Amino acid sequence: MARSSLKEASIRFQTAKKALNDRFFPYAVRQSQECVELALKGALRLVGIEPPKWHDVGIILKKNKQKFPQWFQQDIDKMAFISRELRKEREISMYGDNELNLTPDEIYSAHDAETAVKNAEFILNTCKKLIS
Repeated sequence: MARSSLKEASIRFQTAKKALNDRFFPYAVRQSQECVELALKGALRLVGIEPPKWHDVGIILKKNKQKFPQWFQQDIDKMAFISRELRKEREISMYGDNELNLTPDEIYSAHDAETAVKNAEFILNTCKKLIS
């Protein structure tokens, strides 16, 4: 299950990079969020924790920090922060902001997408190292 989650995360990451290159910034953010979610769920599964069915599992990582190797533990707070921040963008990156009457394209910039993809890459690589 952990390897399957990581494979799914890798596919989302490739899609996020393509969306960034195609200047489809909201989709790059959305796919980055999904990559992070799946990679972290894979990490949790690897140490015997079945992740909950919600999108931000950072708090679960933090509560179970001791189950991970020391080198991984050092980045858990950073990964939890990234997970929480990208979780906030999940719906907005797909639907926009109805209260402000803004489309996703009006909300997200190249900087937003680049940051999301960079953060997803960090988490994906860290989780790949853990699983290998």
